[in-house]
Amino acid sequence: MVKRQFGHRARLALTPAQARLVDDQAHAARGMWNLLHEWWQMLPKHQRSPVAADAAIRQARKEIDWLGVLPAQAAQTVLKTYLVAWRNCWDGRTREPAFKTRSRLVLSVDIPQGRDLHVSRVHRRWGMVNIPRIGRVRFRWTKDLPVGKWANQENRITGARLVKDALGWHITFRVTTLEAAPALHQGSEVGIDVGVSVPIALSDGSVYTHGSWLTEEEQSSLLRLERRAAHRRASRKQGEKISGRLHRTYDRIQGLRARAKRRHLDWQHKTTTEIARKYGIVVVEALTIPNMVKSAKGTMDRPGKNVAQKSGLNRSIYAEAWGRTIRLLTYKTALAGGSLHEVPAPGTSQRCSACGHITPGSRESQAVFVCKNPDCGWTGNADHNAGRNVLHLYRMGLALVPAAGRAVVRRACRVKPATVR
Repeated sequence: MVKRQFGHRARLALTPAQARLVDDQAHAARGMWNLLHEWWQMLPKHQRSPVAADAAIRQARKEIDWLGVLPAQAAQTVLKTYLVAWRNCWDGRTREPAFKTRSRLVLSVDIPQGRDLHVSRVHRRWGMVNIPRIGRVRFRWTKDLPVGKWANQENRITGARLVKDALGWHITFRVTTLEAAPALHQGSEVGIDVGVSVPIALSDGSVYTHGSWLTEEEQSSLLRLERRAAHRRASRKQGEKISGRLHRTYDRIQGLRARAKRRHLDWQHKTTTEIARKYGIVVVEALTIPNMVKSAKGTMDRPGKNVAQKSGLNRSIYAEAWGRTIRLLTYKTALAGGSLHEVPAPGTSQRCSACGHITPGSRESQAVFVCKNPDCGWTGNADHNAGRNVLHLYRMGLALVPAAGRAVVRRACRVKPATVR
């Protein structure tokens, strides 16, 4: 038996009054973070401590009315998150904590204690959860949760977090379960090549594609709303307050984009689950996506070429979310008893998987690969060829080994080695 921790996200069905109360709690959490950050920077370094910060938070909740709407445990979570942010900064993993702005912040409220939730199922599609200082709230029941007689010390809900996006408020449950260790997966090996025209191509010739995430009516509506927002933004004078109509237009645009994102995530989950259940060893490319989406604009002295085309390619790469696909495959293959491996990416698209030679001009187009080696002449799909090359690198023992032949050292940005620290 192994212990497993995962999160489950469900949509809340809040009344207008409950939604306003949750909004007040989220803004109070944001304000508490900003006040705590200002207090931390104001004090001398020798006076900064978690105990002093906890005392300051308790005093602030007593003296400031709008901070009192935030439950005490949620306020303590703000302090813990702030201290973790500083610890990550000192270790070199992230930048220093900063103030949270109202416009760019994702509103959220943490419920650290699972015993305060009192989750119950009342219908085939609905459940009930208790939110501190809000009351009983309905949520969409889309996954069996360890509640009631199925809950014990090993299988239980340990906490939750309320998050607001363009589609409304959602709740994410933190669940701890005790499950049997998965048996070794007896499936075959497969190499995966990710792309833009063909999102996922496998070495055995299988492909996973998708269409547009929005219907034609939704796409036309999105285009119309974007044009309306641009027109109103252009007619607004500098320094003039944004009108309510423009805010509502922005909200409708965000709702359509959020709907497309949820459909994309649903497709990724279903596709990666199918791959993890079918194959025992999955091999992918070790892509450095930040380097792939760098701008081609160049400098004043040396301007770039095909800047507009490169910008369109970057948007397409961002839209496919390759990194999220690999993250989903990582934990899903482990749950199914398989494993995921990464191999160096350079040369997988230009190399011929039949003869092993890299001949200039072999990839004639996005979909066609014709080996220009006179002794070979193999012809096939370019994405299928890349997937076969990815699997070949794994079988040659080059997993996690770059082209130079040295082992990859994965270390976060600006993190010094342990010996230096």
